[in-house]
Amino acid sequence: MTLRDAFETDEPLTVGLEEEVMLLDPATLDLAPVAQRIPDAKLELPASQLELNTPPTATVGAAISALADARQAAADAADGIARLGVAGVHPFAAPLGELNTDERYEHILARYGDVARAQLVCALQVHVAVGTAERSLAVYNALRGYLPELAALAANAPFHAGRDTGFASVRPLINGLLPRQNVPPAFESWDAYADALAWAVPEPGSWWWELRPHLTFGTLEIRVCDAQTTLEETAAVTAYAHALVAWLAEQEERPVVPSWKIGENRWAALRDGVEATFKDYDSGEERPVRYVLLERVETLMPVAERIGCADELAQVPRMVIRNGALRQRAVGVEGAAAYLADRFLTPVRAPARRALETG
Repeated sequence: MTLRDAFETDEPLTVGLEEEVMLLDPATLDLAPVAQRIPDAKLELPASQLELNTPPTATVGAAISALADARQAAADAADGIARLGVAGVHPFAAPLGELNTDERYEHILARYGDVARAQLVCALQVHVAVGTAERSLAVYNALRGYLPELAALAANAPFHAGRDTGFASVRPLINGLLPRQNVPPAFESWDAYADALAWAVPEPGSWWWELRPHLTFGTLEIRVCDAQTTLEETAAVTAYAHALVAWLAEQEERPVVPSWKIGENRWAALRDGVEATFKDYDSGEERPVRYVLLERVETLMPVAERIGCADELAQVPRMVIRNGALRQRAVGVEGAAAYLADRFLTPVRAPARRALETG
């Protein structure tokens, strides 16, 4: 089986989610390295973290429903052991933490040392199946240029080790201590991608860029987003990603932006989130990210109507005004952990398409 074969699917535009969540000490709300005590837990590198997954679904709504069930199941399993909360980074935990004892993770610790112990970070990973191998690669190459938009919208990690970092999202900077992070390279062919994998990594799971073709699932895996505190914010970010992939799949021309230009806007997104300014890739004109995101929602809405995520996409303007990073800053370092834990099981409100009109 070749790399191409994994991306030929009869069910294009399915969407699936992976969410990393924090385990919190019930008394102090500090990180609690107790993952191996949680029944049926899917472990991650940090011992204070769980991973929640959804199956591939036809719509964002179905994916969020599955994630809500997974959050509830995890909270039930952790009852009496830990509370759960979600953000890109814990607001006040020590910068180095315990890792799970597993052969793979022990290998990572041996190779990367304290850099591995610093990876106390949580991401939301959105998987979308495009439909054919050629289209998947073309969309992958083009989607790289839109990663800063998703990073700005989903920014939800302003605090680290008890301090305001000055960034809307410090998580990718912590990830960046590891190799193969940040803006991914473009590839002219699947053979070129196969050659890169063979040269760089012993197994594809270590290809850690912020976007990657997932060889097992046959999806484009968007890895740039901070984990979102509420299900409603997760739904909005997922809808933006899902509709963006679907829209790119329909385009006849898909420009491939140089990585260094993407990196400039990415840095602005991490620094200032929705309050950032981006440069147009062609003209260099500076534009407020809030305008960029709102215009993108208008562009994507017809596609979102067709693929069934219009209601969720209509919530993006609320996040454009006040996303996770801004909400955390409103409660401060001392109040952030309680804010995260208290909203872990908050249900999604009924669809409110009026959000596009009311903001």
